[in-house]
Amino acid sequence: MSATNSWSRFLLIAGYIAMLIGAIDPMEGSLLILPGSALVAIGTFLGNQHRGIIIYRLWSFFLIIIGIAALWVTTMLGGIGGASEYSMWWALFFLPYPIGWSMSIWGPDSPRWVLWAGIVVGIWYVVMMFLVIKMSHRWTEAAVEGVIIGGLIAAIGIATIAGCIYRLRKPKAA
Repeated sequence: MSATNSWSRFLLIAGYIAMLIGAIDPMEGSLLILPGSALVAIGTFLGNQHRGIIIYRLWSFFLIIIGIAALWVTTMLGGIGGASEYSMWWALFFLPYPIGWSMSIWGPDSPRWVLWAGIVVGIWYVVMMFLVIKMSHRWTEAAVEGVIIGGLIAAIGIATIAGCIYRLRKPKAA
């Protein structure tokens, strides 16, 4: 095994681990997911993957950057919903972040252990929606917006589960 392939493998493993651990709490976990997705993109590039796979990894990394930037900017502006002057609907600008994360997890050439872990995290995202609904015992406008946003996160979880199952069932190309 060449030194480049060793580094590629190390970067991919470290990146995937960071992305999976960070996904447990997507807000604070963004500090792990962003560098983790960068490591996955770099590891893919160093591993001499096909051009399409490299572009796919870079595209998912770009989506994560956009969504996390929106997350951090709204945090610096005082947050969204509640007493903030910004509606919960501003959270739609965060959507590239979980979409990019999901794409990275079940993307082409993802290792089987990542796919299985992605299913677990996808289930956690669906459970988070039910936790949001349970916490919204008073159906104010903010609670309804929170449930809608929670539903979008659950949809990302379901898409992640479906993508991981699809990749697990698909035979590896020779």
